[in-house]
Amino acid sequence: MSAQDTDAERRHREKMAKRKQVQDAEVASKTIAEKALLIVNTGPGKGKSTAAFGLIMRALGYGWRVGVVQFIKGAWETGERKTLAHFPDQVSWHTMGEGFTWETQDRARDVAAAQAAWGKALDLMADPSIRLLVLDELNIALRYDYLPFTEVIDALKARRSDLHVVVTGRNAKPELIEAADLVTEMVAVKHHFSAGVKAQEGIEF
Repeated sequence: MSAQDTDAERRHREKMAKRKQVQDAEVASKTIAEKALLIVNTGPGKGKSTAAFGLIMRALGYGWRVGVVQFIKGAWETGERKTLAHFPDQVSWHTMGEGFTWETQDRARDVAAAQAAWGKALDLMADPSIRLLVLDELNIALRYDYLPFTEVIDALKARRSDLHVVVTGRNAKPELIEAADLVTEMVAVKHHFSAGVKAQEGIEF
């Protein structure tokens, strides 16, 4: 190793040592060991539901029971639904949407479906065996006023102290963002759909 390489290695070690010191201090400053989180995945980019289902896989690895309520998406087969069907004792899955709003074109029907889905969500929130609940596309139902927003936000705030909840969908309302513990906005930088590529198995569904 040349003297130049040796000096570069020394500077790298010193830089990483300083970074570790800062990182260790940051971790040590956190005093809350556990907290049930309200998580919101929103934004115009792809990946909101995908991220939520990835979190489900992590939870299943620790033996958690998980609930899923889909508010808008219809009962079409998806890869995540097929996968999670292999965990019937751990996953309570409920697809209760009638399809995307531009497909149904029937507000009364959409409202009724959203209300039924919210009823199921409340049932799962009350189930002490459920530790993680994904409310997929709830933001869309709230955006179109299919549900009474105040009732929903109050119930989410008043959830059991050991229940993590993930809410997905574009255009999360400011009050929900304010109430959440973790908010991630998916930004649309580039999407193959714009180049004419159709939705594909294993990627979009």
